[in-house]
Amino acid sequence: MRCPHLPEGFDFTDPDLLQDRVPYPEFTQARQTAPVSWCPQPHGLAGFGDDGYWVVTRHADVKYVSTHPELFSSTTNTAIIRFNQNITREQIEVQRLIMLNMDPPEHTRVRQIVQRGFTPRAIRSLEDALRDRARRIVDTALAASRGRDSFDFVTNIAVELPLQAIAELIGVPQQDRAKIFDWSNKMAAYDDPEYAITEEIGAEAAMEIVSYAMNLAAERKECPAKDIVSTLVAAEGEGNLLPDEFGFFVILLAVAGNETTRNAISHGMHAFLTHPDQWELYKRERPATAAEEIVRWATPVVSFQRTATQDTELGGQKIKAGDRVGLFYSSANNDPELFDEPERFDILRDPNPHLGFGGGGPHFCLGKSLAVLEINLIFNAIADALPNLTLAGDPRRLRSAWLNGIKELQVTP
Repeated sequence: MRCPHLPEGFDFTDPDLLQDRVPYPEFTQARQTAPVSWCPQPHGLAGFGDDGYWVVTRHADVKYVSTHPELFSSTTNTAIIRFNQNITREQIEVQRLIMLNMDPPEHTRVRQIVQRGFTPRAIRSLEDALRDRARRIVDTALAASRGRDSFDFVTNIAVELPLQAIAELIGVPQQDRAKIFDWSNKMAAYDDPEYAITEEIGAEAAMEIVSYAMNLAAERKECPAKDIVSTLVAAEGEGNLLPDEFGFFVILLAVAGNETTRNAISHGMHAFLTHPDQWELYKRERPATAAEEIVRWATPVVSFQRTATQDTELGGQKIKAGDRVGLFYSSANNDPELFDEPERFDILRDPNPHLGFGGGGPHFCLGKSLAVLEINLIFNAIADALPNLTLAGDPRRLRSAWLNGIKELQVTP
């Protein structure tokens, strides 16, 4: 069933649409009239050689699909809902080596290994270093802004802490961190013509990350250190990642950990500055609930996908084996069945059962605790050093089929 209130040809994964806005009114219409609906696409447009996908908009349905990997596979067509139509099947299948695109039992094996690096103790061990870095990032931005009318919040503040957190976690030397940042940017920005980055350049950047990480793993195997690389690869015997597995894990960190948290911080700052009552509340009380609401509000990943492994039913619609199913987290996080006044940015919102870290199940975000820590640390530092920030212009959005990205946000100190 096609959602009857949407115009002909409307596609929630159109990168031109997401460069302009997140389609909240259309999500509302879909939830109300056809919460599971078919979106036809020109054959092969998304790179999968098919004719469209199912749009899943309700919180309950997104959660159901997420928690039933036996019915809805991440491996078959990967979790990325739209590639360039010129991508080859071989290029898609290579991405199955990334944990995001695995199904149990292989996903279970890899996740059990890598989660050693994300224990509460491991995250706590990073807190002091990241707090210091957050303060230095904001102080540096403040010093650089002197004598200027405005500065770009994204490049001066939002990008830095997520990069430093991932680099700190895996022990990347300071002098190499800019390279990781550049490669991860190229991997995520192939839909935006401003960056003039093709999918080939993105693939090359991914291979650069894999190569770098494999070399790092080899070094740690020879000479273990007190970092996650040694924890995951240095010990002998079963239960450790092979060097190439570690390389693809670092790709996941570079995009899922770096890009998404950066956009949550950027959207969070924009939300605060367009809701000054919430910024005043935050500066005064620093509530622990703020980070979760920032993630709900931002929902950095608009959608991922699954592929049906067998004929099944969802939301009253018959899904055929092989059909792609789009999980629209931006819609689920604004579902009034779960959220009172979802259009309201409320940093005291509690409970807050958002799906910004995934819909539960095997792919629930491994780095949630680290992301929440980063968001808390950076906004505390901003509130201390730059309490009077104001907007100096509208955000410039990333052109992407699945990321809710901000590439520039001018602010006045």
